[in-house]
Amino acid sequence: QVQLVESGGGLVQAGGSLRLSCAASGRTFSNYVMGWFRQAPGKEREFVAAISRSSTSTLYIDSVKGRFTISRDNVKNTVYLQMTSLKPEDTAVYYCAFGPRIWMEGRQKEKTAYDAWGQGTQVTVSS
Repeated sequence: QVQLVESGGGLVQAGGSLRLSCAASGRTFSNYVMGWFRQAPGKEREFVAAISRSSTSTLYIDSVKGRFTISRDNVKNTVYLQMTSLKPEDTAVYYCAFGPRIWMEGRQKEKTAYDAWGQGTQVTVSS
């Protein structure tokens, strides 16, 4: 079955860095857009970043542009989220997800475009 397993979360001080990984199985990984979302306590799950099948296109929420980088390795079936200059407002559970097969600008930010999710990894940024 389809499985996504996130790792790499933890507690970090403001200004620090973390690298999240998401190992995928159960589908041909390279056929799908991949995305990262996050959910803070009491808030809706929000889009963070997405990457196209061949890594030619990426998309970020404005609040993480210039600080976060999404990448993927289609041999290792893994998508990454490198997070730098972390802020307390980045504190959330981070989820990776399988997206659509086709890259469509704008569509990648919608939760409904993703149909399989990992269990999440907690990121806590202290001030």
